[in-house]
Amino acid sequence: MSETLQKLGEAALSAAAKAGASGADVLAVRSDGISMEIRGGALEQAERAEGIELGLRVLVGQRQACVSVSDTRPDMITTMAERAVAMAREAPEDPSAGLADPDQLATDWDVAALDLAEPGPAPDAASLAEAARRTEATALAVKGITQVSTAGADTRRTEICLMASNGFVGGYHRSSHGLACVAISGDGLAMERDYAFDSRVYVSDLMSPEEIGALAAERAVVRSGAAQPGTGAFPVMFDERVASGLIGHLISAINGRSITRGSSWARDLMGEQVLPTALSLVEEPSRPRVRGSRPFDGEGLPTADSDILRDGVLKRWILDLANARKLGLQSTANAARGTEAPPSPSVTNVRLVGPQTTRAQMIRDMGEGLLITSMMGSSINPNTGDYSRGASGFWVRGGEVGEPVNECTVAGNLKDMLKTLLMADDERAHVSRVVPSLLVEGLTVAGA
Repeated sequence: MSETLQKLGEAALSAAAKAGASGADVLAVRSDGISMEIRGGALEQAERAEGIELGLRVLVGQRQACVSVSDTRPDMITTMAERAVAMAREAPEDPSAGLADPDQLATDWDVAALDLAEPGPAPDAASLAEAARRTEATALAVKGITQVSTAGADTRRTEICLMASNGFVGGYHRSSHGLACVAISGDGLAMERDYAFDSRVYVSDLMSPEEIGALAAERAVVRSGAAQPGTGAFPVMFDERVASGLIGHLISAINGRSITRGSSWARDLMGEQVLPTALSLVEEPSRPRVRGSRPFDGEGLPTADSDILRDGVLKRWILDLANARKLGLQSTANAARGTEAPPSPSVTNVRLVGPQTTRAQMIRDMGEGLLITSMMGSSINPNTGDYSRGASGFWVRGGEVGEPVNECTVAGNLKDMLKTLLMADDERAHVSRVVPSLLVEGLTVAGA
């Protein structure tokens, strides 16, 4: 953590106290990023963003307000604090608002063990542009590809400092690097598109531009001639690229904010069977070299690996301090914090664990059904779990992947869907949500 961010944080907390705040915390973020996009071999878009932003939350008794600024001059920090305190005095009282008690705070962590920031200089604009060009050129060289709508590369470094009037001080650095390509096959109404991307903490871990371009092109070409499937009840396999979305719906349903509002289909499921008995969902905030890792949460509480579901049974909600207080529970150290709003519950890294079947065997066992590789739109009732989404992918016949399909809808209820999950073996270990392809029985597929 740099001396600059710490001094800015100290100045903001001091200004808040002088303005009349009974408590405060401040998030100081310094970021520096470059993104480059290529189209037709030429530079389509180039962006560089760098700067420091301060987000100050003040408390006046049980009232709170947040203000953020990107102008860090001393007079602006004073003005920010005075404005925040004035806003807090006009805000309604919130019995759940408040900082962590000192004995709840993280006091010891090993940022180096998380390996969240690549040492050395970041790639420059010229090397990013060249990587994007190579990505596009590789995709265009594949027979059947008519155009590449996106070929881009980016890099970003971020420094974070969190400080609070309860005595917490902590910070760390992050780096991220990415490559992406969207390729299109066919022309006119017969055009089909698909994509490939990779994002890593270390640029040396990235797939090569040639790998990204070739993968995007291959995926787009095999989608040529896609048509609507028939309608009926079939087994549906969610490809690894989209399967984490199913687990994401579950995570949203057990988010403390949804639970305290009573607006979740999972509100009565604590201690109940949600997944098959063989499956567990584990949170891993300390997984090295993964973007979702963090040594402490957005309120300064220590993070640790823990079960969200064990043997299919729901063990806990996703809680920050405020929502935990509303439920009469303890925070699960899942507070996330931006510069413009107070903390809210959010998971770090999760992993779905349990018995696996090879992807090929799972497809053979399907017999006939839908393999989804892309989804669009969403109609999910948060209160009932009723699920309906647009999808495209491939029809499975006789246990083999057959013709490409598009413009169909899959529908069911999340409570029922999650209880039938079967796992393949194709998860990617470096992503924040480690979820393989998932098979769901008996969904309604609506096509032609």
